[in-house]
Amino acid sequence: MGYKLTILGCHSATPRVNAHPTAQYLEINSRHFLIDCGEGTQRQMRLNKVGFSKVNTIFISHLHGDHFFGLIGLISTFGILNREKELHIHGPKGIKEVINIQLKHSKSYVKYKIIFHELNSTESELIFEDEKVKVYTIPLNHRVYTNGFLFKEKEKSRKINISAVKEFKEIDKCDYNNLKAGKDFKLDSGDVIKNSELTYNPEKPLSYAYCSDTSYKPTIIEIIDGVDLLYHESTFLTDKEDLAKKTGHSTAKQAATIAKKANVKKLVLGHYSSRYKNISLFKKEAQEVFENVSLAETGRVFSSK
Repeated sequence: MGYKLTILGCHSATPRVNAHPTAQYLEINSRHFLIDCGEGTQRQMRLNKVGFSKVNTIFISHLHGDHFFGLIGLISTFGILNREKELHIHGPKGIKEVINIQLKHSKSYVKYKIIFHELNSTESELIFEDEKVKVYTIPLNHRVYTNGFLFKEKEKSRKINISAVKEFKEIDKCDYNNLKAGKDFKLDSGDVIKNSELTYNPEKPLSYAYCSDTSYKPTIIEIIDGVDLLYHESTFLTDKEDLAKKTGHSTAKQAATIAKKANVKKLVLGHYSSRYKNISLFKKEAQEVFENVSLAETGRVFSSK
């Protein structure tokens, strides 16, 4: 339960010896997602012991190379590993054409089914849902159509108070699901035992917001309000604020401002420009606005536990 975020890459532009482009592996409420897939992602997955077979859903924020050039290689490797499970890919309109052209002209045919969910809405929308997790888009402002993604655990079941339940012989194990669902229990006498007397409140559902490449965009605050963990790009420091605006990126201070106004619990910065040799400067700048700041680093793990 809870979340575990593994940073597979967190730098901007081109891959370098010790700087890997964007990719993240998120485990949330027993679900497994890959978020963006820059070059070298599958190598980083192996280094960080991310099980290839667990990845059934991939979210691509936008079609810039440092966020998806590793996707075709991963898809091909899945084929080599004789994958049979279908693969769902959520990304901007055009991603299906790009991937299919690469597969076609390289004759890299795969036996498993790839299901594309192409996005084009400029409004936040629900794009994934199962019994445990919901995923919404976070429309961003970059040079090309771009989304971030909001991952939210669904409300969890109530917990059985065993000692309280055992006081009533009429309550059998077959009644537990109803109790977990919040229902009261009616005794044969007609008396009703309130659910709150038989169960404990469930753990609070957790949430994670991933804000990929974007200029400062206050309209996302309402969407990500109160999230437990926010990753927000911070390509530049304030000394390059004009360049950030021109290229559709954010500064560390702007990311921190979003975090503060959205009342998030923790902010993680990433997507650093290679012009900065000391990334600790990003944390220093952000903490002038918002205290609980961490820096993304390749291989670093952020966990709710």
